[in-house]
Amino acid sequence: MIVVSDTSALTSLIHVGQLGLLRELYGSVLIPTAVHRELLRSHSPLPSFLEAREISDHKMALRLEAELDLGEAEAIVLAKETRANLLLIDEKLGRQVAELEGVPITGLMGVLVEAKRQSKLNSVRELVELLEDRAGFRVSQAVKEEAFLAAGE
Repeated sequence: MIVVSDTSALTSLIHVGQLGLLRELYGSVLIPTAVHRELLRSHSPLPSFLEAREISDHKMALRLEAELDLGEAEAIVLAKETRANLLLIDEKLGRQVAELEGVPITGLMGVLVEAKRQSKLNSVRELVELLEDRAGFRVSQAVKEEAFLAAGE
């Protein structure tokens, strides 16, 4: 399975010491060089399962940057170039653009639900509370309730 990630979910998981969940679920996670640079500014060194990749289609990234930040734009391009099975992206506009580009997406809440389903996480609710307290993670109550229900909580 090929998984590409934007910065925000990675940063949130780093803040609560749960970045390893991604390794447990997906093995390796590809990140574009823009995301790699963003992460290195405050989180060095990065674990080896986060594999930095240079994108090829810089024109597409430039076009997407009209609406998105560089990390989001490059993550969408990398997901398309690698024919990724999943792009981990949380920002609403980035998710919309990725879907328009035909890229399958999930967000951090989807990752947490999947981790619970695979018995790699005891409680989605507890981790969401920790993410809100320590990482400034924000998601609507409706999305939280949907995730808690999907996780059987």
